[in-house]
Amino acid sequence: MSQSVTLREPAGRVSPRAPVVWAVAALVRGIVLAAGLVVASVVLELFSMPWWGWVVYAVVALGYAALMPAYRYRVHRWESTDTAVYTQRGWLSRERRIAPMSRVQTVDLEQGVVSRLLGLAHVTVTTASAAGPLRIDGLDRDVAERLVDELTRRTEAEPGDAT
Repeated sequence: MSQSVTLREPAGRVSPRAPVVWAVAALVRGIVLAAGLVVASVVLELFSMPWWGWVVYAVVALGYAALMPAYRYRVHRWESTDTAVYTQRGWLSRERRIAPMSRVQTVDLEQGVVSRLLGLAHVTVTTASAAGPLRIDGLDRDVAERLVDELTRRTEAEPGDAT
C-alpha cells in the first residue's frame, strides 16, 4: 500500500551563511552587467546613458544584492523524510516541490568557489519528473554530505527503477 505525500512547507532551513553566497553572486552579476553596459554605451556608442542613469543602476544593483539574500533565506527550505524530499525556493516567485523516494534517480553534491570557502554545498536530486531536478542550495557541507548519504541509502532500498 502506498503512503500519501502532502505538499507542505518543509521544516529545514539552509545555512545562515547562504545569503553571503547569494549576495556575492548578485554583486558579480551586477558588475558584469555594468561592464557590458559600459562597453555598449562608451566603447561601442550604441546608446547614451546620463550620469544619473548610472547612479540609478548602482542603487538598484546594490539594493538587490543587499535585500534579495535575506528574503531568499526566509523562503528557502528543505526536508527529507522516509518517503520524500521536499523543497521550497524562490525570490520573486515561490516554488514548492516534492520528490517521492520512489522517483529519485540521482543525488549530487556540488560546491562553487565561494560556497567552498564558506563551507557550504548544494544538493541536487534528479527525478523521473519532467519538471527537472530539485535543488537545495546553501547547506552546511556536513549536512549536505549526510543528506546525500541518507538519500542514497533510501533510494537504494526503494523497489523499482525510479521511472
